[in-house]
Amino acid sequence: MNYQKIYGITGPVSTVGPTAAENKLNDELIQELKKENSFETELETEKRVNILKTLQKLTEEFVYRVSKKKNMSDGMARDSGGKVFTFGSYRLGVHGPGSDIDTLIVVPKHVSRDDFFTIFAELLRGREEIEEIAPVPDAFVPIIKTQFSGISIDLLCARLDLAQIPLSLTLSDKNLLRNLDEKDLRAINGTRVTDEILELVPKPNVFRIALRAVKIWAPRRAIYANVFGFPGGVAWAMLVARICQLYPNACSAVILNRFFKILLEWKWPQPVVLKPIEDGPLQVRVWNPKIYAQDRSHRMPVITPAYPSMCATHNITDSTKKVILQEFERGVQVTNDIFTNKKTWADLFKKHEFFHKYKFYLTVVASTRGSTEQHLKWSGFVESKLRLLVLKLETLAGIKLAHPYIKPFETTYNYTSDEECKEIMENHGTYKKEDSIKKYIKPSDEESTSEDPEDTKQFHITTMYIGLDVNVESKKEKIDIHVPCNEFFNICRNFSEEFQNSEVFSLIIKYLKLYDLPNEVYDEGETRPVKKKSKRKKHEKEHSNDSIKRPKSTHTTNDSTLNNIPETPASSTN
Repeated sequence: MNYQKIYGITGPVSTVGPTAAENKLNDELIQELKKENSFETELETEKRVNILKTLQKLTEEFVYRVSKKKNMSDGMARDSGGKVFTFGSYRLGVHGPGSDIDTLIVVPKHVSRDDFFTIFAELLRGREEIEEIAPVPDAFVPIIKTQFSGISIDLLCARLDLAQIPLSLTLSDKNLLRNLDEKDLRAINGTRVTDEILELVPKPNVFRIALRAVKIWAPRRAIYANVFGFPGGVAWAMLVARICQLYPNACSAVILNRFFKILLEWKWPQPVVLKPIEDGPLQVRVWNPKIYAQDRSHRMPVITPAYPSMCATHNITDSTKKVILQEFERGVQVTNDIFTNKKTWADLFKKHEFFHKYKFYLTVVASTRGSTEQHLKWSGFVESKLRLLVLKLETLAGIKLAHPYIKPFETTYNYTSDEECKEIMENHGTYKKEDSIKKYIKPSDEESTSEDPEDTKQFHITTMYIGLDVNVESKKEKIDIHVPCNEFFNICRNFSEEFQNSEVFSLIIKYLKLYDLPNEVYDEGETRPVKKKSKRKKHEKEHSNDSIKRPKSTHTTNDSTLNNIPETPASSTN
């Protein structure tokens, strides 16, 4: 009698293996993934390994220096250890060229989080391989973001209640979580969750191929970004893992088709879990909608398998849920057509139509007159709070959907005077006006050389977009967005005293019509949306007026409404 291990909290839907036709489709899927550059070369893999070795040495040096400051002997300081763990796509084995590496620095109990953001940050700054560094100590999970030899590295730190951290340490023992604060617990759980996912799938290679496909599909369809209210990498991995549990002998091609079908029909907010939720030794909150009202509010809960179990998709809003379900429906249709040879895997990975889809777009522009590090800190904070603006917009009568785009657009200009900076700020980000600031050199341009005047300064701009599906009964009906925009502005500006310095940090919120989106949001060769011919004369007249009139300032807070007529920004706050 054949015995097959049961994975997950229920038995499998089917234990049937793949047919010859399904294996052929699976081979075609792998070939398409190779075309999509999903796999990195051996040299690139070796480079990542060497970077992690360097980080391990830096970690040991970091712990040693802190230990010596605590008056430990040289031997005790060396024995204190410290270890680098990885999690996310790299640990799962689904990283590709350009992927970042999520790392966790585990330190002994006498090393503090403040030490991590001071001493370890200074060690990083002393390395010539470091191209960027942005410590974010106030984040939900405190983090140092870096560019190390051209690869993005996200560094977390967790302090265990141990005197020494040997290289042989593993994090599977729940008792290691004793006496950790919430931030340490959140940091360490990334590695614990990733390790458990790999243990809970029947065939890791089938899981990895299917997940690689999802990791191409989800960003391509603009639904991959935890910070903006979509599932992040870990959540997508757990969703794929659950389908693998339900079809333990299927090939990756079949897993993908069932992935879309099952998740489209899933009875949300019923949670997706990979194993029974466990109790443990800590007095900490474990996800439980029967006890916690906040957990009951989660719209598409995907629960981490490692104790203490948490919801990895708590950021999903009503709007982003609708968008995700729309993409699941499209995924079912496309994969069904692939299985009947009407379409190919390339059709599944076609680019989204976000910047063609909506009549109105809200833009949130975070800018900095200062260093790159200052701007990374400011723009990163605004990004982390954008979901709050989406939630506020969703409550407005007349807005059916507030759809955030998953990728901010970054630009830096050189300027020499306040007047130039003001001109850049007023004209950046709109199709009609962007030509007027082409004269300003961007530091990345070839024209930018050491011949720039000594008084040249840099103006950093990050632009985020929210597509608005507006439901208005008549052209005269208006939607007032003044209150949610001002509330969002105040949340960002008042978070810290540093961000209240308007000479350095600026935040502008305005809306644009589809036809006035800047060229930067479209890929090279992509066709911009154009107005219908019936409106051509009116369009030409507007452009004619724009060419002789001075552009209106975008720094207005008086007309915070949307309707079918206005061409000027609706809401701006500086």
